[in-house]
Amino acid sequence: MQEYVFLTGMVIKQTPSGEYDRRVTILTKERGKIIAFARGARRQGNRLAAATNSFAFGEFKLFPGRDAYTLVDAEIRNYFEELMSDYEGAYYGIYFAEIADYYARENNDEKQLLGLLYQTLKALMLPSLSRKLVKCIYECKAIAVNGEYPGPPADEGLSESAVYTLDYIGRSSLEKLYTFTVTDEVLKEIQKVSENYRKRFMRKEFKSLEILETLC
Repeated sequence: MQEYVFLTGMVIKQTPSGEYDRRVTILTKERGKIIAFARGARRQGNRLAAATNSFAFGEFKLFPGRDAYTLVDAEIRNYFEELMSDYEGAYYGIYFAEIADYYARENNDEKQLLGLLYQTLKALMLPSLSRKLVKCIYECKAIAVNGEYPGPPADEGLSESAVYTLDYIGRSSLEKLYTFTVTDEVLKEIQKVSENYRKRFMRKEFKSLEILETLC
């Protein structure tokens, strides 16, 4: 008889399934991106309702099936409630989760990507950090985690500060990634680079980005 598994991760996508169930995509440390079904999670008062909301982070108790998991229980450590009550912040989070969904693979080592997403959602709630800067950092670092980040472009006439910032993003640890700010001029420079890199390395149109661009 197959036993339950316990996986640490974050819900990066959730959709209705049937009348009362919920289908969730969880980015896990141990098994990469997985699909799980939570029976009755859309019923009022169901104990799995909050645990299957977007950005819920913690330990998930699951029963493995042939094509998907069944979510049995969860011990959530962070719901990112402040983010969920902030319309603009929530869409930034949804966009970042969509990028994580794009890059993550099943049975892959996604510890770095999960850590990046977690640190980025925390950074979104810091009033001292520009969310546009957070977006640039996340886009570039996600590309770096995937092994494709080329560093600062050499032929775009960037200022020394912009070159240093882009280099720092590539080599920084996740814990120190969101510990700096830049001037408006440097932000404009790295925004242009991160946008070009996103189009070059992420061959996908992100729906959440379209909405986010109307808000900012």
